[in-house]
This record gives sequence, C-alpha cells and structure tokens, in this order.
Amino acid sequence: MTDEPKPTQTENTPPPTGGRPGGAPGGRPKMMVDLDPSGQVTQRDPDRAQRQFLNYAFFKLDPAFRRLPHFEREEIKAEFLAAAQGWVDEAPAEKGIIQRTYSLVGVRGDVDFMLWRIAFDVREFQEAQGRLNRTRLMGYLTQPYNYVSMQRRSQYVNRVEGSGHGLEVLPGQGKYLFIYPFIKTRPWYDLTPHSRQGMMDEHIYASAPFKGVRINTSYSYGIDDQEFVVSFDSDYPQEFVDLVHRLRYTEASMYTLRDTPMFTCVKKELADVMEDLG
Repeated sequence: MTDEPKPTQTENTPPPTGGRPGGAPGGRPKMMVDLDPSGQVTQRDPDRAQRQFLNYAFFKLDPAFRRLPHFEREEIKAEFLAAAQGWVDEAPAEKGIIQRTYSLVGVRGDVDFMLWRIAFDVREFQEAQGRLNRTRLMGYLTQPYNYVSMQRRSQYVNRVEGSGHGLEVLPGQGKYLFIYPFIKTRPWYDLTPHSRQGMMDEHIYASAPFKGVRINTSYSYGIDDQEFVVSFDSDYPQEFVDLVHRLRYTEASMYTLRDTPMFTCVKKELADVMEDLG
C-alpha cells in the first residue's frame, strides 16, 4: 500500500457518522487549520493529560512445538492462556487495561497471532509480556514485530461533537483488523498548514462513503520507529480493499514514505487462537 490511512479520530479523521460538520450539505467538511504546528509562535505548554498507549504484539510459533505430545501441547497452551488473561482480569479498572486477540494463521507466513494491548501506562505492556515470558510456550515463540504508539487529538478535524474528536480507542469492533506502520515523507512537514489541510480535506471526503471501516490511528513519534500505527476494524475486507484503492488517487498519498508490512488479522478468542497453533 502507498496511501495514507483513511482519516478518522486522530491524524486523519472524517466524521464517523458520515456527516460534514461546518460544511454545506453534500459538500466537503470544513476543517480547522493549525497555523502553528511546530508551536514556535504560540509556545503551547506540553500536554500531560492521561492518554491511551497501544501495543500491537505479533508472535511466530516454532514448528518444533507441534512435535510435542498432544497432552503436553494442551497443557502449555492452557498455561499461556491463563497468563495472558490474568493481565486483564487482575488489573484494577483505573489502569484502563484492554486486550484483543487475533489469529494470522494461514493469512501471513511470518506471524501466527497478535495481541492488541491498550493501557494508560507503557509499563503495563512490560507486565503483560513478563507474564507471558514466564510460560513454557514463550520458549517456542518469537516476536517478529512489536509496535508501540499513543492516542492524541487530530489537527485536521473540527473540534465539535460528533466529528471524531475523542481520544479513546474503541478496539476490536469488527471481525477483521488490518494493521500497518506508517511514515510520511519529510516534504509533507515542509508544506504550509493550508496545503496539508486541503489534501486532508480531499482525503477525508474520498473516504467518507466507506462506513463499514473504522480506523484507530495512533502516534509513535519518539517512542517507536514509525510515525503512526493505523488499524482498521471492519467486517468487510472487500470494502477496505476498495477504500485503499480509492485513496491511491488522492494527493496526500504522494507523501507516503512507508506503509508496510501489512497485517490482516482475524478476530478470535485467545483459546481459539491457541487451537490454530496446533
């Protein structure tokens, strides 16, 4: 893929209801331009408000595990399941712990499953992984990919009710989750604020009809290699393919540096994910 993600909720956000606040009926949405994105003029104070952090942890199984006796495999998988679920069940509500589980068996060759973790403190991801590391199954698992990101407010959408202004992720609503890291080219940041906003207006308008696809865009500036991690919840893979195809023809897509690897994740209970491993 060579396109910037469909805008919604964060960096690139269309009204989630398909409405166009501030614009004429049927026209493009009227957006709010940040004329000082670097903060050099306004000298805005740092924002230390509590935000959600996201961790997309991908795992690959060593085939040697499948050569173990059946009873031993079942015991090892049950131990892993208990450790993963314990991270969620034992956490107090104020920690904001969320975990969604996905299988990639038969869909991608270099990973077998993915744990989507969300918390208000990145140290919670260490706690989660530490629990898993103490299980026998981790002796048969590697992690080819592991992304960390954070939610923040978009600079490209109206700050009005119903325009996707919120900071909270609503994860795992669809049967599928499509994920990829994303980096813009440096020339994107050299454009004027109005130029960027105009391209995003086009991007948002082009994606508005695809109401069966919901995006969670999160930011990795300074905390991981990519700039964003985008994940698309949907029940309709065909709609996502058509969305990506359409966005190839928008001007903003010219400023994509990298948007791979791409992962198609099938939502499943963790017990079913373990069964897919063999």
